[in-house]
This record gives sequence, C-alpha cells and structure tokens, in this order.
Amino acid sequence: MQQLWKTNATQRKFIVSYSGGKDSTLALYHAKKMGQCLGLIVMLEEQGQRSRSHAMPMDIIYAQAKALDLPVLCTRSSWQNYETKFLELLHQVKQQEVEVLVTGDLDMPEHGCWHDKITQQASLKLCMPLWERPHIEVIKEFIQLGFKTKIVTVNLSLGMTVKDLGQVLTFDYIQELQNRGIDPCGEGGEFHTTVLDGPIFKHPIPVRSGEILYHGDYAFLTLELEQDSNT
Repeated sequence: MQQLWKTNATQRKFIVSYSGGKDSTLALYHAKKMGQCLGLIVMLEEQGQRSRSHAMPMDIIYAQAKALDLPVLCTRSSWQNYETKFLELLHQVKQQEVEVLVTGDLDMPEHGCWHDKITQQASLKLCMPLWERPHIEVIKEFIQLGFKTKIVTVNLSLGMTVKDLGQVLTFDYIQELQNRGIDPCGEGGEFHTTVLDGPIFKHPIPVRSGEILYHGDYAFLTLELEQDSNT
C-alpha cells in the first residue's frame, strides 16, 4: 500500500488538503498530471477567519483557489476536534465522487501515518506525491518550475529571524538557509510559505505586506490582497 502513496491519484478523481504553501501546491502540480482534481480542502480556526495550519486569511485562500481554478471546501475546527471535522469533510467529498486525498507531506512515517488512518476511515485512497523525496530536491524543483512563494511565518527559536519574513524562495536564498543550518523546506517547522504564482496558476495573486505579528516563538507577516481585475 505504501508503495502506491506517491501515485494513487493516477486516473482517479482527487481532492487536495491545501495549506496554500509550497508543499501542498507542488503536490497538487504533480497530482494533476496523474488524475482529475475536484477541489481543495482548507481547515479553518474556530472563528473561520484564517486557515488552521498557516493562519492564512480567507481572502488570500479564495484568491489562490480562483487562480488555481478550483473550488475550495472549508470548515472550522479547534485542535481538539480537528480530526472529527476533517473526517466529516472527507465523507462529504466522497459523495461527490472523490476517490483520493492528496497531501503535500514529505516525511510521514510508513506506519502510523495519520492521513493513512483518516482516509481509510473515509474509504478513500491516499496520495502523497512528494513522500520520501529529498528536501533539497523538492524545493529546487519548486523554484525551477517557476513557482513564486513568500515566507509568512517563522519560528524564532529555530534559527529564523524577522528579516526572513517576506523573503521569496530563490536558489540563492535556500543556499543561505542551508548555510545557516536550516532545512530549506522548513520541514522542522522553521517557516511556512504562501504561494502567489506558478505554472498551475491562471494569474499571479497581487499582495502587499502588512504588519508583523508575534505569538510565542513565532512571528507572522500579514499579507493583504490588492485589488486587481483577476481577483
């Protein structure tokens, strides 16, 4: 079964667990070459104003979905009822002929994988196109393909600084991160990104940088959607 995690979307209808960041976007890119995408799943925090995983505001999420030309299905959750709410969404999309859940995970364990458990409960297959790929290979491919993404969250206790907020991922920048001893994919929770353009986007998403917010060890760059005829 695990051997199929990379290719399970082949000739099947799928939905993507979408954070708006680089990994889920690259996973979508690869899955679209295999099968048919029916939409995006985004989990929201309790107030329904921001995404649960990356704290992305709803207008940015909807702008990404529009640029990707895909519907987006959202639900609110706390961390305590996250699994229940996620499973409810999977049962809902199952009724819409979805066969596979696609995620952008790289390092999920072969045994005890949460997404594997939850998809089995919903009678869906799991596809993780980036699973077990070397991190540097993934981020280099992402940049080479022409995706544009900005760092919007940094963990200040893991080597990142406020100056990293707003940085666009480039070959030079990921080399700088490596020189600082930081995973260029941020898989240790060092940073999160928001993707603003790329080969599967119909148009770039125009944003301007807003204020910087702090919470514990984390600093967040707020992105504000600029008015544009495409959005």
